[in-house]
Amino acid sequence: MATRIREKTAARRETADKRPHATAKYIRISSRKVKIVIDVIRGKSVNEAAAILSYTPKAASEPVLKVLNSAIANAENNLNMNRDELYVAEVYANQGPTLKRYRPRARGSASPIRKRTSHITIVLDQVQ
Repeated sequence: MATRIREKTAARRETADKRPHATAKYIRISSRKVKIVIDVIRGKSVNEAAAILSYTPKAASEPVLKVLNSAIANAENNLNMNRDELYVAEVYANQGPTLKRYRPRARGSASPIRKRTSHITIVLDQVQ
């Protein structure tokens, strides 16, 4: 039985995505607001994407820039890739868990507040 587990593990490692990536989880911004920012950098070179994010006046641009810098560092340090040859191949923001809070209202009632979170993932690739 153990040999089958080793075979499965070896097959999973062969088919694993070898591109550098970084993920930030539980970011306290709605994924809908993050998607506005990440649509701007999709397909751009990493230097251009970093420049765009540093001058984008949105709250979501700061965590996206941190994830981009992390993915670049992963590519340079772990996979020995050159920064100038990298571009943003994939970038997506998935919805995370929602924090449920309540705001007191008139006459003893309460209305719900949903504080949404998101998971941001950036996958880089080399220009061919």
